[in-house]
Amino acid sequence: MTKDYRKAMPILPIRTVMQITNLSARQIRYYEEHELVEPMRSEGNRRMFSLQNVDELLEIQELLEEGVNIAGIKKVFALKRESNNHTYRGKTFRNEDLRAMVQKELQALS
Repeated sequence: MTKDYRKAMPILPIRTVMQITNLSARQIRYYEEHELVEPMRSEGNRRMFSLQNVDELLEIQELLEEGVNIAGIKKVFALKRESNNHTYRGKTFRNEDLRAMVQKELQALS
């Protein structure tokens, strides 16, 4: 089993995720509605989260604390999902670089 596969396994119920992230169920559902996090569903239709989902929720919190709005966070996540290598316009970037790029673009739109 690879490390990525283990991180993607849906093993955590929402209550545990709430404790880990200090987010309310309402906040977690809101981020799910905006397709920022995609938990799996159990046979009983209960949300089951992976460690990767928890990482995404923690990253959402960090971005919000940095002043990035939901539209900006969606853009950051779209760029990240576009390529596992974090490439954009032919260049490789770290997460911090991607965040800075999105913040500059959002400021230019304001």
